[in-house]
Amino acid sequence: MLPFIDAPFAALSSSLGASTDEIKLIFSFLLSYPLAGLLKRIPDDKPYQKNLFIILVSCFYLVGLFDLWDGVRTLLISSAGAYAIAHYIDGGFMPWIGFVFLMGHMSVNHIHRKYNGDPRLIDITGAQMVLVMKLTAFCWNVHDGRLPEKTLSDFQKQHAVRELPGVLDYAAYVLFFPSLMAGPAFDYVEYQRWIETSMFQLPPGTDPAKAPPTRKKRKIPRSGTPATIKGAYGLIWLGVFLFLSGHYDPNSLASDEYAEYNLLRRIWIMHVTMFAVRTKYYAVWFLAEGSCILSGIGYRGINPTTGKADWDRLRNVNPLKLEFAQSSHAYLGNWNINTNNWLRSYMYLRVTPKGKKPGFRASMATFVTSAFWHGFEPGYYMTFVLGAFLQTTAKNTRRYIRPFFLHPTTSKPTPLKRYYDITSYLTTQLAFSFAVTPFVLLTFPSSLAAWTHVNFYCIAGVAISLAFFASPAKPWIRKRQQKRAAAYGVTAKPPPVAVKPVLSEPPPTAKPEEADTTGADGGRTIPPALADLKRTISMGSAGAGALTPQTTPGTPRGGDEVRYDELRDKESLRHGPALGLPDDPGKDLDEIMDELRREVEERRRKGMSIGEGLREAVNEKVGAAGDLVGEFREETGVDVGKKKKK
Repeated sequence: MLPFIDAPFAALSSSLGASTDEIKLIFSFLLSYPLAGLLKRIPDDKPYQKNLFIILVSCFYLVGLFDLWDGVRTLLISSAGAYAIAHYIDGGFMPWIGFVFLMGHMSVNHIHRKYNGDPRLIDITGAQMVLVMKLTAFCWNVHDGRLPEKTLSDFQKQHAVRELPGVLDYAAYVLFFPSLMAGPAFDYVEYQRWIETSMFQLPPGTDPAKAPPTRKKRKIPRSGTPATIKGAYGLIWLGVFLFLSGHYDPNSLASDEYAEYNLLRRIWIMHVTMFAVRTKYYAVWFLAEGSCILSGIGYRGINPTTGKADWDRLRNVNPLKLEFAQSSHAYLGNWNINTNNWLRSYMYLRVTPKGKKPGFRASMATFVTSAFWHGFEPGYYMTFVLGAFLQTTAKNTRRYIRPFFLHPTTSKPTPLKRYYDITSYLTTQLAFSFAVTPFVLLTFPSSLAAWTHVNFYCIAGVAISLAFFASPAKPWIRKRQQKRAAAYGVTAKPPPVAVKPVLSEPPPTAKPEEADTTGADGGRTIPPALADLKRTISMGSAGAGALTPQTTPGTPRGGDEVRYDELRDKESLRHGPALGLPDDPGKDLDEIMDELRREVEERRRKGMSIGEGLREAVNEKVGAAGDLVGEFREETGVDVGKKKKK
């Protein structure tokens, strides 16, 4: 640490009530703005100077500001180990070896922090969590670069690393100072295109007059205004946090004084307290994103709607969408967006065999990865487990209750839909305020005490919902839906429509609820986004995106990033789990049941044995998820448990 550097931060600490390290962290975010401005002004034809500047600034943050000598060693071990694995190991197991190494190394630090760390001190685990996302993706990208291009998906082609980077480029990617301590994470190919300035090329056929303005001979567009706006939002959220944190302390939720209030007030206090905690993350992520925008790496291309430069490449959170979310999918999908994208692109889709659809195993692998990535505090797992049940409850409500508030033929809202929306909003917000409380309190005793003080209202609601939909009420609701649909002349679900969608990314602010997939009879129908070729499909990627001109696979990528990474893995049409929580926990099992029904019908048509081989198909699909044979036998009347004796 530099001499006397602690003095001004210690003085501010005593007056603001925050720890010295917390004030240093905010200072580092603010200092990154002028430093990012200097970085952008280094000549484009001298990338090695940019790399050296990035490394030196990060070393100042780690050693000169935070005195994290052990942290430097930690980052060195992870980055050098991942590079060596990518360099010396070939074959399909290479990315998994890198994943185990990086996650294992981070787990050691999580455990050390749990038993020896001070939560008010800044340690290296936060930066290491960001680095794990970057380096696990790096290993997969290198692996993809060694495969024949015809075997790759569009997403893999875009992000494949065909040649290992030099040590200087790699070190600067690892230590990119605007996102060093809190993210956002991004793939190496994105850094490479930024440092080479190919990110800023206009796509073929674009009018040069639409190119965003630049200064002098720089290729990086002017970004001072969007960066300033983003930084201003970050400071506003920081002010909100400082104000609310003085009145709402999370630790008070486990206190006896808190229990003396009436139940409604206790629930309200819990909700506002969790909002206050979120504002801290809003502030940090907005400040970090602003400095990334100023450096130029946040550039996403020209928005075809506005004709102006779009700077949302590395957007990590959408506060308004989250705070007004009416479903668990919308709530989770607008929080920690880059982590969602990493889990989907480098776990959920990677554990799925080629040619197969992601199923239960992919969901479970993603869930476990997300849990271990966060750490080993009991509160994390209490939140994750309850969150999975919340997803199930939300899915059931949307599938079986919501259709009653939509017109059966047009799917337009009925006059009563507003009351459904208000109820959905309140239940979603209050449920997640309850669910994430252990994530903040961390320890099991304090989390349990906080839940006890509000009478476990969320758990009670989930239990009632699960029991209700497991009862005879579920088929009764289905009959009511069918009867209601028949009254309007709707007798069956619309057949699937075979279309070739335009692959691109929507703005991260797009509502996940907009594409209604629930038919009038409660079944799943084709989403509107697939039925209308003029609209694009939500694909998601590292950094969530924006609308893009239509393009076809194989188009030369001259202005690669300008077209917003439009060619996306088709398998990701189905959204992966949000933060590791299954997006639709029952959907995987429902799809297996549908496949079994189709198989039975096909065998009956051909006069084949029905039972033989079906059990093996079930086990192949669900693995450790359990045996669906009993449920299938109950619904179809077909005994698939034993082979017929000849």
